Amino acid sequence: MNTNNHVNIVDEIKSRCNIVDVIGRVVPLKKAGSNYKGVCPFHNEKTPSFIVSESKQIFTCFGCGATGDLLEFVKRYYNLDFRGSVEMLAKEYGISLEGAFRSNKDKDELYEINRQAARFFFKALRQQANPGYTYMKRRGISEEILNKFGIGYADEKWDSLYGFLRGKGISEEKMLDLGLISKSNGRYFDKFRNRVIFPIINTGGKVIGFGGRIIGEGEPKYLNSQESNIFKKKYNLYGLNLAGGDVRKEDSIILVEGYMDVVSLYQNGVRNVSASLGTALTENQARLIKRYTKNVILSYDADNAGQSAAMRGLDILYKESCRARVLKVTEGKDPDEFIKKNGRKAFIRLIDNAQPYGDFKLDFAKAKYDMNDQQQRIDYIGEAVDILKSMKPVEADIYIKKLAEDTGVSEGAIRFEYLGNNSQVKNFEHPSDINRRTEQEDNKRDSMSLIEKDLIKLMILDSGYISIPDDIKETAFESSPGKNIYEAMISLYDDGESVDMNKLKDILDEDDIECLAEIEEELIPAGREKAVFDDCIARIRERSLKRQEKELMIRLSMADEEENREEIIKLTRQLIEIQKELKK
Repeated sequence: MNTNNHVNIVDEIKSRCNIVDVIGRVVPLKKAGSNYKGVCPFHNEKTPSFIVSESKQIFTCFGCGATGDLLEFVKRYYNLDFRGSVEMLAKEYGISLEGAFRSNKDKDELYEINRQAARFFFKALRQQANPGYTYMKRRGISEEILNKFGIGYADEKWDSLYGFLRGKGISEEKMLDLGLISKSNGRYFDKFRNRVIFPIINTGGKVIGFGGRIIGEGEPKYLNSQESNIFKKKYNLYGLNLAGGDVRKEDSIILVEGYMDVVSLYQNGVRNVSASLGTALTENQARLIKRYTKNVILSYDADNAGQSAAMRGLDILYKESCRARVLKVTEGKDPDEFIKKNGRKAFIRLIDNAQPYGDFKLDFAKAKYDMNDQQQRIDYIGEAVDILKSMKPVEADIYIKKLAEDTGVSEGAIRFEYLGNNSQVKNFEHPSDINRRTEQEDNKRDSMSLIEKDLIKLMILDSGYISIPDDIKETAFESSPGKNIYEAMISLYDDGESVDMNKLKDILDEDDIECLAEIEEELIPAGREKAVFDDCIARIRERSLKRQEKELMIRLSMADEEENREEIIKLTRQLIEIQKELKK
């Protein structure tokens, strides 16, 4: 992107767009002295604390701390990046973006091809009688909702879309890249045929892919666009472009499985709804959701596959610190059928009665056992305790009590099982391993720490630093890029030789190479290498000790003074030793 053009575009947008007008379209504002006041769109509040200054062209919320200029508001409210917010405002106010985003020309071309395809499908549904229109009308979808979601139709012919796009001068290569066509025996043919088409639109309003539902019998029932340069399933959710405002307003989101569930719920007045794109919920989707709300209701199908998907989704949302619950549809197979039969109010009652994370997981496990059989009841308690170990300490404490009441086993016995039997206490590994593994999994997605960057930079400067002390080899690198780069260095390392950067880059993937390039720019003062290395090692050891200290304190807080007296003594002794080490 051209920096000068970037600055000029931003200046022009700010000079031509009034922040009060832009925000006032989505947030009701009232004059309050020289400013404007309204209810904050970024958090739940009853008393307005959201202030917009026309003279300063900024907004701020005294409730949640959100603040910024016009572009910052558009970025946050519509969940866009910087470029997306610039494009949105420029388009609305007729400001030319020519030359501003030259580096993304290829992506822009792919977006435009998808837009043309979406228009083609959209017109095909409406121009003449066809099975797609009949099917959607039979499913009770109104004209207004068909238009709102941009729903279209791919006819049964082999080359309708292909012919249309070739007529626009679009190459087969681009169509193949986007998964709009396929190739066999030297011939091209449409990927989507005899299907209702659901355009997948990102929160910036761009068509990034398509989902197609077969009309009548046939497999697969649903066909999605392949992944492309502009379509990554794990980063997007279907319908969020329309539902985002309602999700913020309700401070909750309902996640369903299919396109029709989203469309049907939306038509029936439940509008804070979205769906994953034919895949299990991903960490990236959970993080996207968290930008809007932490309250998530999973409303998956009532069959085994749907409930198993809810289990996986719960774990991912829990790791992202979302408050997740599971809605059980009591009638019909899916939310679409239920709301059509029973209406919005009945569905809202289901939402109100959705099961919290712990209750659903324990009930799901319990359903596999015969609780009248003593051995099976013991097996269930074993599985339930494993579930408790994955919870935060306060939650686990609450569910230990519930589990005791439910099974008729004493709370003390369950707590003892939770803390670990005698052999586990001696080795003291089981809970620690779980916590450590969880932290390592979390850190895989994090950027590299300064400690990791300094260590790798030192190794580049002097390969002698690759030989780090044995006691920290497992914990020195916790981020995925850090581990990958260090392991690659180890595999190439020859004692006494410097690191060959070209060979190193040859065995790393693009993301890790990008991290390595940043590290190469890092500076370590000449003559301070040994001091920096020693400091890194000390900090890694301190980090490990603090983690152990925290684990011990958690276990001690849960121990029963009467029933776990010996374990408490052992834990306390270990805690004292660790705290002595930390003081050093």
